[in-house]
Amino acid sequence: MSEKRICYTPIGVIRSPFTIREDMPIQPSGARGVSGRIELKEEFAEGLNDIDGFSHLYLLYHFHQSQGFSLTVTPFLDKTPRGLFATRAPKRPNPIGLSVVRLDRIEGRVIHILDVDVLDGTPLLDLKPYVPAFDVPADKDVRTGWVDNSAMRPEDIRADDRFK
Repeated sequence: MSEKRICYTPIGVIRSPFTIREDMPIQPSGARGVSGRIELKEEFAEGLNDIDGFSHLYLLYHFHQSQGFSLTVTPFLDKTPRGLFATRAPKRPNPIGLSVVRLDRIEGRVIHILDVDVLDGTPLLDLKPYVPAFDVPADKDVRTGWVDNSAMRPEDIRADDRFK
C-alpha cells in the first residue's frame, strides 16, 4: 500500500468561550445553550447559500492543540482503558474532531451556533448539514458498545488534563 500525504487547508475558525482545554464540555450534549460562531474565510462564503434551512450542522475540525496519541485510552465516561477507535478521545493519529451543533443564524460569512464544545480558535476543516434521513440508522439495532454500560452522562463531565 502506497502512502500519500494528505493536507487540508482550514475553511474558517471556530470561536467559543473555551480558551483552555480543562473544564470544557467533552461533547455537545454537555454544552447545551453554549453559543459560539464560525468565521468562514471570505472565499468560501458563497458555499453558505441555502444552509440557513437546516437546524443542525456537523463540524469537522482539526484538534490543533493535540499532539501524539495512544492506541489505548481511558475515556471520560469510563474507568476502563479502551481502544482509541472505540472512543472520541482527541489525541488521535489524525487529530480530526466532529461535533453536531445547532445553527442559530447566519450573518454574512459568520455562522452563529449553539451547543459548541470546541476550543476557541479551532481550525474548521468542513461543515455539513445534519440530515436525519441520511444520518440516523433506519434499523433499531443500534449499539453503543461500552458506553451502554457507563453510569456517567456526557453532559455532566468536563475535560481534565488527561489528553494534554
